[in-house]
Amino acid sequence: MSENGTCNRILTLESMNPCIQKVEYAVRGPIVIRAVELEKELQQGVKKPFTEVIKANIGDAHAMGQKPITFLRQVSAICLYPELMNDNKFPEDVKQKAARILQACGGHSIGAYSASQGIEVIRQDVAKYIERRDGGIQSDPNNIYLSTGASDSIVTMLKLLVSGQGKSRTGVLIPIPQYPLYSAALAELNAVQVNYYLDEENCWALDINELRRSLTEARKHCDPKVLCIINPGNPTGQVQSRKCIEDVIRFAAEENLFLMADEVYQDNVYAKGCTFHSFKKVLFEMGPKYSETVELASFHSTSKGYMGECGFRGGYMEVINMDPAVKQQLTKLVSVRLCPPVPGQALLDVIVNPPKPGEPSYKQFMAEKQAVLGNLAEKARLTEEILNQSPGIRCNPVQGAMYSFPRIHIPEKAIKLAQAEGQAPDMFFCMKLLEETGICVVPGSGFGQREGTHHFRMTILPPTDKLKSLLERLKDFHQKFTEEYS
Repeated sequence: MSENGTCNRILTLESMNPCIQKVEYAVRGPIVIRAVELEKELQQGVKKPFTEVIKANIGDAHAMGQKPITFLRQVSAICLYPELMNDNKFPEDVKQKAARILQACGGHSIGAYSASQGIEVIRQDVAKYIERRDGGIQSDPNNIYLSTGASDSIVTMLKLLVSGQGKSRTGVLIPIPQYPLYSAALAELNAVQVNYYLDEENCWALDINELRRSLTEARKHCDPKVLCIINPGNPTGQVQSRKCIEDVIRFAAEENLFLMADEVYQDNVYAKGCTFHSFKKVLFEMGPKYSETVELASFHSTSKGYMGECGFRGGYMEVINMDPAVKQQLTKLVSVRLCPPVPGQALLDVIVNPPKPGEPSYKQFMAEKQAVLGNLAEKARLTEEILNQSPGIRCNPVQGAMYSFPRIHIPEKAIKLAQAEGQAPDMFFCMKLLEETGICVVPGSGFGQREGTHHFRMTILPPTDKLKSLLERLKDFHQKFTEEYS
């Protein structure tokens, strides 16, 4: 207590970890906080120029109305409540899958802790999945780490990689625009964020010359050791060509960089002529010169793809060419958190080990999966088509993932007003859009963009009718906004 009876707090903004104050996460930032407030105001009967808030800010498929895949939920349901094994509504292959998972759990219950690296049977299934995906290239279950979504393992890997002080501090190359997990994690770890810009004029392609420029500049003030790739891209939706991936691998080898490949949208490829190539597959097909030397960590998740099971928080990381002594440190680090959520591990197992042809659940599973992906492909096409009808909006093709990242013209008057209010111009635009239409999108400044350009990220996940309405309203609002501030 102080003399006047007030409490002297130990934890204050001045005394807290300064790195945490630098953390920003635009996807759940001020715009989303205001969207939640508007929802409550609508519930309380406050009159607005709209009847609902449409949250197009985050890739949460089920929140946007996507139905769960039956097979995934059936197996999860039995794992959570094994008495359902006696229910004849559940197909036999569902029961067998659930029984196998439960057999591998402590006390045959997914309420028990698992090994810190994840349940062994599930890691084996992940390895087999990777082998099928990559055309038979071997995957070792001991190189698989199950995780709380992909995010947790990405941050864990960055923790291992970041070290040094001053000019020896670790630099991490990340794409701009980027998914804000990366900038937030680097801020928390007090690492040096090294930006390389994707080429908006070329469908957000990755340019090796830009990578080289970025690396050369960074070496003047830090020690760049890590190159992060997001493929398919978030927020930009591009799908990297095989040649691009080969070029990146050669670059990483020449410059002695650790590769981190964020591949959580690998099932989400829509554009004709585009194919997902895993970094691991390409690495091994390039031969021993690269496959035996380049250090790689790749990541996948239950949250995206056709599954959209964000709330289960399931995912995995595969590490390649990691120093065995460092691998021991990685295992120690993940053990501090005991284990990833076991229901998420169980769900991941069902995703990597789905029904096979001839099994009772196969036809329904494939029909549901193809319907989701076909629907997303149509919405990706619609988004590009409708947004590009507006003179002041330019949207690249959404080749993959779940988002568009259109460029918008903002009049000079609006830019000056935004600056006077201490806001980024695209934040000013997005906040006005939210207040007048109820549409919640994320300003491009939260993902990074070239100086003088303005964007927003929106998900393509709303149901088709709602998405069409949203896009038309957004287009009309931009026209009105341009006229008002010109």
